[in-house]
Amino acid sequence: MNAPDPMIHTTVAHATLDAEGRLIAADPALVALNLRAGGCEGAVLAVPGLATVARLARRLGIVVSRGVMVADSETDLRLWVRAQPEGDTVRLAVSGWQERAPVRLPDGERAEADFVAAGADWRWETDASLRLTFVSIEAGARHGFDALALLGQPLTRLFVLGDDGDGGLPILDALARRRPFAAQPGVVRGSGKPVSLSASVRQDERGGFAGFVGAVRAVVAPPVETSLSEGFTSGLDRALRRPLGRIVGHADSIAAQGDGPVEPTYADYAADIASAGRHLLGLVDDLVDMQAIERADFAPPAERIDLADVARRAVGLLRVRASDSGVTIAAPEHETAVFALGDFRRSLQILVNLVGNAVRYAPCGSTVCVAVRHAGAFVEASVADTGKGIAPADHARVFDKFARVDVGEPGGNGLGLYISRRLARVMGGDLTVESAPDEGARFTLTLPSARRADAASKQDQQ
Repeated sequence: MNAPDPMIHTTVAHATLDAEGRLIAADPALVALNLRAGGCEGAVLAVPGLATVARLARRLGIVVSRGVMVADSETDLRLWVRAQPEGDTVRLAVSGWQERAPVRLPDGERAEADFVAAGADWRWETDASLRLTFVSIEAGARHGFDALALLGQPLTRLFVLGDDGDGGLPILDALARRRPFAAQPGVVRGSGKPVSLSASVRQDERGGFAGFVGAVRAVVAPPVETSLSEGFTSGLDRALRRPLGRIVGHADSIAAQGDGPVEPTYADYAADIASAGRHLLGLVDDLVDMQAIERADFAPPAERIDLADVARRAVGLLRVRASDSGVTIAAPEHETAVFALGDFRRSLQILVNLVGNAVRYAPCGSTVCVAVRHAGAFVEASVADTGKGIAPADHARVFDKFARVDVGEPGGNGLGLYISRRLARVMGGDLTVESAPDEGARFTLTLPSARRADAASKQDQQ
């Protein structure tokens, strides 16, 4: 017998949470839902999807609206949640209330999905339209994206998908046939990290396609003859990434009190552990990058890129961090386009480093300005802050390997600017600084203009 059609209720239910995420007032529909999830009034909200949206709104200090799926007794509920911070409280408005039977995995594929998840570096899930419904939190810490912000977004907002060497995309064939897939090449968008994707199929109550349950594995280059130092760096990369990612993910969860309230002192300890873990992950990434760029044959591909678009993407990746620090970032206007010759991924890496440094040193309440412009045969992207600045005597030293102007100040590991300048110069450009004490700093990335290449191409055609 066919399952009943999903039902949609037009009820809009409201609730108020205090600063600790406790439910202090709610309409009957939300009270009942919270009770079925094991919660009660006066305790921390027990419905995970609603609690997550509320925490995100409180952390960002803005209204957050998004769809969530909530397991409720014999059915799943698809809800639309609006969370609005108001002083020390968050007000929730929950609508939609669309009922559907819980999504299940076919019996023949459940064991395979469990195996895939067990061997994965991290996991993801989608609905039938390939919109993300789950992304491992620790993966965001590792690769520099906001896992919560990606929920509800297309899968391609997380991965750049590549062909399998024969011109095909395994995921497209799997989608057409409603079958599992494996060995789908991809790159984590914004980080440039190569990965291999695999997934099993989810089915709804009628046996129809309901999405993918996916796994991500890092792609490890085949072993090559290396010196002792190179082998150590490669081994460090493989040995530390996964445990560090788990440490960061678990520490973030404790600090955010996602599983319930903990003593404030322990939450602070957990936040410190997560920060230290991210620092070590950044060091691992920088050591691997340094090993790559110092090879004599290192040459990133030169392509026509819109440096204004690259700058806007870098700003987008760091807006949440800036907001947490009370800093505003001014990005190039969306209609601005300035074309350069360079490698998109490496250019983004440089600008993320520059904007991240500017946010770190900018005073609370200030603005970091990111601008692009043509400069003769070159184009420039500049990042300016109003921090404490750099003395002229230290301008050259900030680009040295492991250099830190003020070792007593929180910051990176002294490799970011060294790597960024090496990358800029390999692409035919440069990275420079203008600064003075108490006057902030302006770092400028210069790349060859694509106009010169366009003009040369037209002459060749004539």
